[in-house]
Amino acid sequence: MKTRNKLHHAAFTLIELLVVVAILGILISLALPALAKTIESAQSVQSTANLRQLVTANVAYAAENGSYCPANNRANTMRWCAKKVGGKFDPTQGYLSDYLGRSRRVTMCPLFKDMLKGSQSFEDGTGGYGYNSSYIGGRPDLSGNSAFTPAPDRMRISIRAMEIQRATTVMFTTTAYANGAGVQEYPYCEPPNWPDGSGRPSPSVHFRFNNKALVGWCDGRVTAESCDPRDVGFNPHGGDADSQKLGWFGPDEENGFWNPKRNSE
Repeated sequence: MKTRNKLHHAAFTLIELLVVVAILGILISLALPALAKTIESAQSVQSTANLRQLVTANVAYAAENGSYCPANNRANTMRWCAKKVGGKFDPTQGYLSDYLGRSRRVTMCPLFKDMLKGSQSFEDGTGGYGYNSSYIGGRPDLSGNSAFTPAPDRMRISIRAMEIQRATTVMFTTTAYANGAGVQEYPYCEPPNWPDGSGRPSPSVHFRFNNKALVGWCDGRVTAESCDPRDVGFNPHGGDADSQKLGWFGPDEENGFWNPKRNSE
């Protein structure tokens, strides 16, 4: 008589499966915050590199042209970052485009890119960064920051590199503009107060990296700065600056880190 070998197959019980699933859930919940932090750290590194490229490009522009890149033209159809063509901004035709490598455009901040999904914007080509248009890309000492070169150029008259005596002057920051329930691109990092004394603007410095804004200074450094709470200006587009992490850093007096003359003493 032949003896039949019986094969015994091991199997998980329902309780064991539930325990495994629970353990996996706990491990995933522990890993997700660390993963999110790692992703944001990588995005911050990329954004820092983008800002450093912008500062370097502007320094190269100043070396070749005698002054920093103008913020815009009088008709507001040309920006440091883009040119309006057919009703839309072309990010490869800005004043600074020739100095931004093969792409000729500002590299988009990876974190800001995610924030713009599904939103409408009347400014394009900034990459999520803004220029100190009041004091670097423009001159408030010349007719209330409205001085422009003669036609046909009509560029805003910008400051010369030799006029900046210290490193503690803002050149670029991470920026956004509160529009409705979200944010959109915005090309300028506005100072705490309008240079002509007409009041406080709606803030555009964006503290999107773990409640910090990335700042490109005139000496090439890039730092992460915390928001200093203060009242914000009127926003005509219904945006809430506070909820969108928009504000300023540093002192208010004489527009703080934006104003090279204040920082030259």
